[in-house]
Amino acid sequence: MPFYHAPVLLAEVIELLQPAPGKLMFDGTLGGGGHSEALLQHGARVVAMDQDVNALRHATERLKSYAAQFCALRGNFRHFPQIVEETGVSGFDGMLVDIGVSSHQLDDAARGFSFMRDGPLDLRMDTDSPRTAADLVNTADEAELMRIFFDYGEEPNARRIARAIIKARTAHRIQTTLQFADIVAAASPKRGKRHPATLVFQALRIAVNDELAALHDFLAAAPRWLKPGGRLAVISFHSLEDRIVKQTLQHLSAPFIDRPEWPEARKNPDCLLKLITRKPVQASAQEIERNPRARSAVLRVAERLPT
Repeated sequence: MPFYHAPVLLAEVIELLQPAPGKLMFDGTLGGGGHSEALLQHGARVVAMDQDVNALRHATERLKSYAAQFCALRGNFRHFPQIVEETGVSGFDGMLVDIGVSSHQLDDAARGFSFMRDGPLDLRMDTDSPRTAADLVNTADEAELMRIFFDYGEEPNARRIARAIIKARTAHRIQTTLQFADIVAAASPKRGKRHPATLVFQALRIAVNDELAALHDFLAAAPRWLKPGGRLAVISFHSLEDRIVKQTLQHLSAPFIDRPEWPEARKNPDCLLKLITRKPVQASAQEIERNPRARSAVLRVAERLPT
């Protein structure tokens, strides 16, 4: 099979999820199939999902020798309860989501995920979604663009960039990645080695795919789908995602909650988990050397408490 995507933190995921014969695992972001393949190699059965039809096609072909242990479903992991329930599955021994962009998506100019090569300004994980990044940048008002760039990209020049986009699109529709990147670069001074459009592309991708809300939805549902002792693993790639994962897992693993207006702490009705990783797990120097995109990967794991 041609190269599609190098799974990050693979050894750490296997060590912490503990796949084995008789266990049923969920991979909510199948991608190139690397994580699922490793889970299958350890004898586990895997139910996987992805919203990208190209990823599903590739991974299904890659993993066809595991057909008896493997089931691939199309959909966003935020909707996994409804989609998985139709298969008759009611619980998992382990659950994994890797919420980064795959190497294949970044390297395929036609998908519009990278400003390093020209292509349509698309950025959709699910190519059946109705709104592309071009639709967004050509229709959103200045305040909405500024909010997206600041909230989702933490871009300090969000206002200046939003104004530049509004001005540019009055002359011509913004349609391609390089056209958009040039507009951003002209409005934003370069800081260090990073391209001026880096944070803006991140923000656009998050907005087009509603990524942070999807993560919230998944984390709200996942713990109740874990069997007692089952583990949840989440790999994130930037601070916005990791903050959501960290705060959610902390809340779900806190036996008690307290507020200033309460006379004493109260039992936390949402306490379903215990933290396995007190500190985030990051890629080794050796992995980063092999795969520089692993540099920003962060893994957090929690375990379902006994009922």
